[in-house]
Amino acid sequence: MTAQELDLRGALEAVLMVVDEPATVEHLAKVLERAPREVASALAALADEYTAQRRGFELREVAGGWRFYTRPAYAAAVEAFVLDGQQARLTQAALETLAVVAYRQPVSRSRVSAVRGVNCDGVMRTLLQRGLVAEAGTEPETGAILYRTTNYFLERMGLRGLDELPELAPFLPEADAIEAETQEGVPSFDPDAPDTDEDDKTTEL
Repeated sequence: MTAQELDLRGALEAVLMVVDEPATVEHLAKVLERAPREVASALAALADEYTAQRRGFELREVAGGWRFYTRPAYAAAVEAFVLDGQQARLTQAALETLAVVAYRQPVSRSRVSAVRGVNCDGVMRTLLQRGLVAEAGTEPETGAILYRTTNYFLERMGLRGLDELPELAPFLPEADAIEAETQEGVPSFDPDAPDTDEDDKTTEL
């Protein structure tokens, strides 16, 4: 290995230590003033090296970029240290809502409510606050705000992109046919309003 290769690996390690979201090869190449193919090769070599050495961390490509993660084999130790035995997981209601957004995006809140068959204001607010979903413009016909999943969602799911989602969309009911029936009972979404989602009251974190 040449000194130039060692220098690139060291620079990548230093930069990746401080990123707060996955960094793309293109961005790293621009910052380090190196060719993208050199950066991609160095990242793959580092990832293989950490795995071979059974380090407590690993370098993975997720959500279109690279970032350090703790190795799954040591998840129990990390959880004990960070959470001190307390769990911080999404509720069933939030998981169901997130699944609808993931497979129907971009999608309005009323359409998500139609698919779930229950008002989802509370859980949508939770997903927004946690950075798992974000606004994605408005629906041309109604002006309703549309929502999509974020890169943070991909990162948490360990996916490179939405094309890696399991084939599930065909099993979700179409919201168009039932939205008209539920629309009158679904109030407009106010991000600052108190949480009123009945199936989320007792379990939402």
